Amino acid sequence: MLDYLEEQIRARLIQLDWPAKQIQLSRPKKAENGDWASNIAMTLARDLKRAPMQIAEELLAEINLDPEIVEKYEIVKPGFINFFQSASYLTTQLKHILELRENYGKNAIGAGKTAQVEFVSANPTGPLTVGHGRQTVLGDTLAAILTWSGYDVTREYYFNNAGRQMRLLGESLKSRYLGLKGQSIALPDGGYEGHYLIDVAKRLLEEQPDLDVESDVNIFKDYAERSIFAIIRSSLKRIGVIHDVFYNERSLYETGKIDEVLAILKEQDLLYKKDGATWFKTSELGIEQDRVLVKSSGEPTYRLPDIAYHREKIARGFDLVVDIFGADHIDAYPDVLTALRVMGLEYEHIHVVIHQFVTLLRSGEVVKMSTRKANFVTLDELIDEVGVDVVRYFYIMRSASSHLNFDLDLAKRQTEENPVFYLQYAHARISSIFRRAKERGLDTDIRQADLSLLNEEYTIALINEALEFPEVIDHCRRALEIHHLPVFLYGLATALHKFYTEYKVIDLDQPDLSKARLALLEAIQITLRNGLDILGISAPDQM
Repeated sequence: MLDYLEEQIRARLIQLDWPAKQIQLSRPKKAENGDWASNIAMTLARDLKRAPMQIAEELLAEINLDPEIVEKYEIVKPGFINFFQSASYLTTQLKHILELRENYGKNAIGAGKTAQVEFVSANPTGPLTVGHGRQTVLGDTLAAILTWSGYDVTREYYFNNAGRQMRLLGESLKSRYLGLKGQSIALPDGGYEGHYLIDVAKRLLEEQPDLDVESDVNIFKDYAERSIFAIIRSSLKRIGVIHDVFYNERSLYETGKIDEVLAILKEQDLLYKKDGATWFKTSELGIEQDRVLVKSSGEPTYRLPDIAYHREKIARGFDLVVDIFGADHIDAYPDVLTALRVMGLEYEHIHVVIHQFVTLLRSGEVVKMSTRKANFVTLDELIDEVGVDVVRYFYIMRSASSHLNFDLDLAKRQTEENPVFYLQYAHARISSIFRRAKERGLDTDIRQADLSLLNEEYTIALINEALEFPEVIDHCRRALEIHHLPVFLYGLATALHKFYTEYKVIDLDQPDLSKARLALLEAIQITLRNGLDILGISAPDQM
């Protein structure tokens, strides 16, 4: 109904040749004020220099509203327009949910279009941590929402298995390996101290026991990379994430893409040498200061391959590109987009989602972590403690732009305080009601249910909640903000519990009403299940 009202109001504005204002519709707090309310008349008052009440009356004088959708409307001071949906509209929409089932909420906005979502993109130097976990779930859920919207989605993982980090990894593994053989050598400065490398060293010692201090460090580097990538892939699979493409940064060098970027920028006189380094003249392009692309050592900064990588993304022809980055990238991605712009490339379809950091709390205290000292908590350890469903939900229940406090005590509670338990219990409760209805001999074939009987206050409120599902999915897609979905599902579960408290579903003295209420509960269960499916969370029938 929301989209319908927006379309009709917009058409009337065009007909009247009035300014094309943004049309805002919201749910009134009180049911007597209708199902949707608009303040459009008040937003037009300054432009038209007329009273909002007069504007509202003229706007609605010849508006074409379908009585099967909108039963009536009213204008209230100081100029609000309240719309009341018809009972037949609710019945039709409820039938719509029951007919579509697992397809309810899907749309074809992205049909025939391709999208790429890049996320995780951790180099194979260690296992995924709780910080990587937030990006993992954000990216995977956003990809699911785009798929739900009709896009052909590619989940992509970008990594670098060359350079200083990987050399340090190889030297660190060599140190651990030789230590196991009683040939103690110190870890390199800035090396990796994690216990996971000792486990990798033990496996290497079993497979290749004859390596020594003279052995090429690349043997250790390559083995560490393969082993750690296997750990990373295992963690991703465990949390329900499977990437379609693993893109190696090294290929950008091997195919000359890095040199091509430098050549283009040089041709445009946007590079210069200073202190042996190659600088990008970003200060001439609206950025506060110039950026180093190649260090004096000849090693590129990460901005240069990022520019080349995104140039390749554009060449691959995606209609939509979404990058999920941590907060440490907030200063870097504008430089990449600027480079694409000055190279004459279309980049407006590239969108960046920045997520903030994660803090683990236990008993109200911060769980201290240090990546350098390798006393971080891995994603696997977090899953072991609270489970996949809880991990996935907690990572996305807040806006990506907000710092996330991950409360381990709350996450482990099997009570309604835990939002995951609350949602899953709502789904399981409906299954339980259907089982009890059958046990008591009630006809549970809801295909012939008389849905016109569903006219009580909390029943209508519950139906209205469910009908917002497609709009929530579309809002998540447009805003690239997925926390709106778990918020919606929690609100739907709350409306369900309120409905169940107020009304008796299984009533053998009123079988027709019971059947109608069972039909409603099935529609709610479909909506809950579809939402949980997008989030990658299970929908149990028993708890």
